[in-house]
Amino acid sequence: MLVEAQLSTTSARVQRVRYDFSAPPASVLRIDDSIRVELCLNSRHRSARACFVDHWSSSHYERIGELFVLPPTVDMAACSDEARSLSSLVCQLELPPILALFDRLPDMDTRFLLLGLDVRDANVRHQMLRLADEVMNPGFASKILVESIAAQMGVDLLRYGAALPERPLQGQLAPWQLRRIEERLAEVRESAGLQELAALCGVSVRQLTRSFRAVRGCSVGDYVAERQITHAMRLLAADESVASVASRLGFSSSSNFCSAFRRGAGITPGQYQQSASRQRRRRELIFQ
Repeated sequence: MLVEAQLSTTSARVQRVRYDFSAPPASVLRIDDSIRVELCLNSRHRSARACFVDHWSSSHYERIGELFVLPPTVDMAACSDEARSLSSLVCQLELPPILALFDRLPDMDTRFLLLGLDVRDANVRHQMLRLADEVMNPGFASKILVESIAAQMGVDLLRYGAALPERPLQGQLAPWQLRRIEERLAEVRESAGLQELAALCGVSVRQLTRSFRAVRGCSVGDYVAERQITHAMRLLAADESVASVASRLGFSSSSNFCSAFRRGAGITPGQYQQSASRQRRRRELIFQ
């Protein structure tokens, strides 16, 4: 792991990291004194999966999403069948400031651990993207800004965990159905509709929408939209034009694409492209 940039405060440590693999990775990760939040900034391996070895059987692996959370004192075995390099933002939230706000952390039951592997909270994602920009382009009062964002993220994550018991357990989708959905959404083309995804899973649209929320903690529409934004980010970072990205992803116009991107990422495609260009130039200077 190569740390490309870092900002540290009393309550959080934020790192922009790059993983270069000589072979498909397999490792066990554990942190005792903080909560690890990680957002993949390009596209995570489609085969990336994890097992919480103290809570699940050794054969029980679940997919790791673009944004995942590792609670403290939990062993997570992670592996992949691919060796492509990855860029990520890692934010480690110190426990004392969070425990000062909440009496205790949520219980680490199977459902909490499963949904933590693929966090679908728009607020947390937006906060991580802001931290990614700040760590690569620090400015006035960067540490104060990081402290503020870390505090917001801690609250949002604990609220996310506290809300899990309200979500139904019945009617969850089978692993093969989730794989079919993920394989379709990994394709860089027009957005998948409810009818198409339901047909892939062999269920009704009503059953798909209800069961998907039970497993992923968000609506199918929100999940599809977020995957499209992830594709758009990767294409924009590769200097593809806004019009071309909009066309490849099936948007009816560039303006519709720009509106959807801003809703999902919090900035315009042009602003994201400029930020990605600045980060690329900074990396080039570092490695010259």
